[in-house]
Amino acid sequence: MKEAFLQTFENLRANKLRSCLTMFGILWGVISVVILSATGEGFRQGNEHVLRELGKNIGIVWGGRTSKQAGGERAGRQIWLTVDDARAIRAEARLVAVATPEIQRGSIKVKSRYNAAAPQVHGIEPSYQDIRTLDLEMGRQLNWDDEQQVRRAALIGADLCEQLFGKRNPLGEEITLNGIRYVIAGKIRKKEQDSNYSGPDNDKLFVPFAAMAQDFPRPDAQPGVVSNIIVAPKPAVVDELPGVLAGRTGRIDDIDWPLARDVRAVLARRHGFDATDREAMWMWDTSVNSLMFGRMVDTMRNFFVTVGFITLALGGVGVMNIMLIAVRERTREIGVRKALGATTGAILRQFFLEGFIMTAVSGVLGMMVALALCTAVNRLVHMPQRFTGMILSPSAAVMTVCALVLVGIVTALLPARRAAELPPVEALRYEM
Repeated sequence: MKEAFLQTFENLRANKLRSCLTMFGILWGVISVVILSATGEGFRQGNEHVLRELGKNIGIVWGGRTSKQAGGERAGRQIWLTVDDARAIRAEARLVAVATPEIQRGSIKVKSRYNAAAPQVHGIEPSYQDIRTLDLEMGRQLNWDDEQQVRRAALIGADLCEQLFGKRNPLGEEITLNGIRYVIAGKIRKKEQDSNYSGPDNDKLFVPFAAMAQDFPRPDAQPGVVSNIIVAPKPAVVDELPGVLAGRTGRIDDIDWPLARDVRAVLARRHGFDATDREAMWMWDTSVNSLMFGRMVDTMRNFFVTVGFITLALGGVGVMNIMLIAVRERTREIGVRKALGATTGAILRQFFLEGFIMTAVSGVLGMMVALALCTAVNRLVHMPQRFTGMILSPSAAVMTVCALVLVGIVTALLPARRAAELPPVEALRYEM
């Protein structure tokens, strides 16, 4: 085996230019596979990061207007969501893990000792923080003691904090909301958020729901009415979404997604509208958005990887053609070796090793160059929000290596068999 390797390297060195040009096709194919796969993975992870900044797999529920007559009620009736609706969804909706009410108010004058602002103010329950990704840079989150004791505490967004306090520590500082005193309990970390339903969290103020309902109820509705309800589905619901999408019989827009259907059934019983009336309640289901965008990114990534593999296969064809030419050029040599006692297996092994080593060496070099390029891009370039960089996933790396081995075997096998099957007498009489 050692002699076979030595002879292989001698033959490759004897034809340096041809070997290098042949190996470049494989090298470029591997670089293409790695770069394109890493780009697709970077887009996928970037999208997941952006969705998590809002809250991964949540649904925002708003009241709508009925479009069907039901229970003696006319169509076109406004549906107002209430705190009790949130409690009912939490207790009765079988697909919902968390349901929490929210009150939003704008144009509230917020003042600190240093500056003033008019941000969006949200009244929330503690469970809201778990599903809406309100990670803190400092301080504490709102808790159930704040809710039960109707404490006037607040969480402040990063940009609003800078506007009201500059670079100062806001913890424990008093602010006034339309003249009512609140105390800053925590500061939310700076968020790179491009998905929202009422503005970025960096510009918001969050206070306990009970305090908000007491101090700043919605002026355009009856007591107990909320702006919206935030729900989080059980994990199994999200896992079933690809099957729901695959099993549709019409347009995607016509799908009645399970979470929305489950929540609407609860609200229909409480408000007396038809449970099939999709206009009576609106829901933005981020898990559906994630599914759709994920499919788009997966399609793009699969296209990239396919292009890379085609490039790699073309490189393999180039190696195979060069090896077939080498077999033709060395026909008399093969005849001499066979006449001196070389077995068919030895000839097969010799040419197979030459082709496989060319493929393996160029593939390893291609992998190293591609990883170096990924590292350089990740370090030198500022990434956009939906792209976290060029990331080679373990599965993509394994797939690339397996494809390289397969191309190497297929590329080397045909020329090796052609060389091994040459009859010694005909090989000795062969002339170019």
